[in-house]
Amino acid sequence: MKSIRVLCVGAGHMGRSHALAYHRLPGFEICGLVTRSPESRAKLNAELGGGYPEFGDFHEALRETKPDAVSVSTYPDTHAEYALAAFAAGCHVFMEKPLAETVAEAEQIVAAAIQADRKLVIGYILRHHPSWIRFIELSHTLGKPLVMRMNLNQQSSGASWLTHKNLMASISPIVDCGVHYVDVMCQMTRSKPIRVSGIGARLSDELPEGKINYGALQVTFADGSVGWYEAGWGPMMSEVAFFVKDVVGPKGCVSIVAEKAAAEGQSANVDAHTQTQALRLHHSQLTPEGSFARADETIRLDDEPDHDQLCHREQEYFLNAILNDLDLTDHMQDAISSMRIVAAADESFRTGKTIDL
Repeated sequence: MKSIRVLCVGAGHMGRSHALAYHRLPGFEICGLVTRSPESRAKLNAELGGGYPEFGDFHEALRETKPDAVSVSTYPDTHAEYALAAFAAGCHVFMEKPLAETVAEAEQIVAAAIQADRKLVIGYILRHHPSWIRFIELSHTLGKPLVMRMNLNQQSSGASWLTHKNLMASISPIVDCGVHYVDVMCQMTRSKPIRVSGIGARLSDELPEGKINYGALQVTFADGSVGWYEAGWGPMMSEVAFFVKDVVGPKGCVSIVAEKAAAEGQSANVDAHTQTQALRLHHSQLTPEGSFARADETIRLDDEPDHDQLCHREQEYFLNAILNDLDLTDHMQDAISSMRIVAAADESFRTGKTIDL
């Protein structure tokens, strides 16, 4: 089988993990590494064993390497430009989340993928995590409506705070991280989101004017379900209750119990964010005497991949989509839907009005 030649763009936390997956998967062959920083791409190249061509400019790399696929793990302000150029060159695209800076750009990217008849896979890493898959499955046993509570705040300093500031110049935390968790909410409810409200705050003078490093959203679904998500970045963020992931229904609730991820001092540890350790299932049924009829259940899954292994699974899915011509219509539309919700939350904060979807 001919290997898929992939151009890897970006060498940050996600870019590194995806490049490792391409390096290790027999179906892929890396044809180039692209970053603006010579030091970062040289460091990644050395970790991969060296020998891969290096580029400082994406468009030059695209012309010279003529890849079959492009993997984009850069800041969102480059996503639309790079994706449209890749599709125009006849490439398949793996795009880290969020798909774009705006809903309009996300729709433009999806339209380009369809027109070029190329595959577009978006990096919704939780869709490949067995514990999160089980979390969503259990939510379907709780009845309706659902109440979904999720947050992921990060107390960052040093290099992590610098990365967050660079990212926030392009996009807010509630948009960048929020797409993951509203995507989970949509999978749990299987219902249409109808209304969104959002709040936000600028907690640092180090941010550009008009940019915020804290945000929260509330979304209402057509079936009466409601969801809450909160995200904040920076040295001022609290380490208390920064990792909350649970869903409540008439029949009980299920929560992610992530002792490692939720431990004090771990909020900035990106590797810990996807580690669940266990799920706790609570049943609301009472006995005639008023006590709980069933004890809580602790569900531990043996298959608990780390961050690099999750990225490996994502790239296996990308490879499968290319080789077996998977229909990605729902995958792409789900990405637009989650973008639409978090963008509405951002608009709600800036206008002070609840947004009807």
